[in-house]
Formats: sequence, C-alpha cells, structure tokens
Amino acid sequence: MAPVDLIGSFEKHDFPSFRNPTIDTIIWGRQRHHIPILLEIDVTDARSAIHDLKVKTGQGISFTGWIVKCLAQAVSEHKYVHAIRKGQRQLVIFDDVDVTIIIERAVAGEKLPMPYIIRRANEKTLLDIHAEIRAAQKSPVEVGTVQLGSIQTARMTKIFATLPHFLRNLLFWRPLFRDPFLLKRTMGTVSITSIGMFGGGMSWGIPIGIHPLMIAVGGIARQPGVIDDLIVIREYVGLTVMFDHDVTDGAPVARFIKRLQELMTSREGLEALSDGDIHNSKLQD
Repeated sequence: MAPVDLIGSFEKHDFPSFRNPTIDTIIWGRQRHHIPILLEIDVTDARSAIHDLKVKTGQGISFTGWIVKCLAQAVSEHKYVHAIRKGQRQLVIFDDVDVTIIIERAVAGEKLPMPYIIRRANEKTLLDIHAEIRAAQKSPVEVGTVQLGSIQTARMTKIFATLPHFLRNLLFWRPLFRDPFLLKRTMGTVSITSIGMFGGGMSWGIPIGIHPLMIAVGGIARQPGVIDDLIVIREYVGLTVMFDHDVTDGAPVARFIKRLQELMTSREGLEALSDGDIHNSKLQD
C-alpha cells in the first residue's frame, strides 16, 4: 500500500518585509490601554441622502468620507478623546483632527491596504474630504510604499522595513512615542478602519493600533427601529469606538459618542449639498 501524502502541493515565498511595520503596530498597540465600545447607529437618512445624490447627479459621495466628516466634527468638540500623552506629566491636546483611513491600492500586481492621513479633517467640507480620498485612490504608488502621502520616501521605508525588530524599535518606534508631535505628523491622531465590505449584515471589528482614538466601521443591517412611537425598518451600522484610557475617561467619551451619534443620525454635511455643489466639484465616483 502506497504511503499517504499528508502535505500535498505547496509554494514557498519570501516573507514580504513591508508587513513588518504592520506587525510592529500590532505589537505596540497591544501595550496600549484601549477600551472598546460597540455601537449601532441609525444611518438610514444618511444612506438615503447619498443614494438620492447619486440618482440625481450620477456622482456619488463616499460613505467613509461622510463618516470622517462626522467623526472629525465630534472630535473637534471633545478634544480630550484624541489627546496624546507626553512623558509622565503632560497631555498634548491638538486642535487639528488628523484622521487616518485605509485605502486599498495595487502595487506590483498585489492589492495592499495602505494608510492615508486626512489632515485637518475638522476644517474641511464633506466634498473636500471626498475629493481627497478619490485623489489618494488614484495617486501613483512606488514599490516599497507602505503609507500614501507619507513624509518618508519609498526607499527609506523599504530600508526601515528590512531592519531587525530591535533596530526598528530603537530608531523609530521609541522616539515616536516620546514625541506626540512626531506621532501626529507620522500617524495622525484618529484612525478609521472599515470592515463592512468583508461580509453582509451587522458586524463589529476590534482594531489594534497606537492612535488614542480608533474607529472600526462594521457591516450595515436592516432591522426594526422606533420612529415617532412606530416600529419601522431602518439601516444600522455597527461601529466600534476604541479610546485610550490613559488619556481620557468614560464620561468624556460618552459625551463624544453622544455627539457622534447625533451627527450621523442627522445626516451631517449631507443636507447642505445641492446638485450644483456636486456638479461644480467635478467629483467622480
């Protein structure tokens, strides 16, 4: 009787060095004292407004861009949620809200998720944010790039990614965490990760990272809701808010979440758009 082949066919590839910064982020992120809060937010009116704009103009508004707009506004009104600790005795509380999003790009034939920072998102209109995301999705990407619009060149990033772990910590990560201003320039202060496209129905994600405030946008589900004492079918998005308990507490975060819910359920930024705004912006979906 012939022996059974328990392995089967396989391929071996070199481990891609560009994964090392992601692994570093997870390692350092696990050392942060992040607390998760899981939410269901009614986005029926917002999605309806986005759909109506698409039908009227033929051009769409990014759902992620709209969430960035709502988030940046809520953070600007409750700045403690994106404060960064400086040493043992100080907190740095920024006025500008720099939001990091993830954009999937094709590099050397492979699709890679890359962070991109929307600077001063709290000062930008929804159309500004939408246009910036679309431009980032189309911008040229060099091989070796791990962050769109990075202050580091692709060559420097590639060299960094190939260094041993202890050298990456010594030369980059430890200086980064000692300097809140360097961290903001490099990483932003808030991050958004969207996992809704990976499955239908309601879902939540628990992100791991180093930002003081992290948001995971999950799936959208149709389910009963109460409007004017009537039970109707509404659309809800699963949202996870992760806040750094070292820099803020539950009460400030609760006020921030209440404001974020108000903005998202009231279609923040969408009701002000007119057909002329969309056409004049020359945005493409």
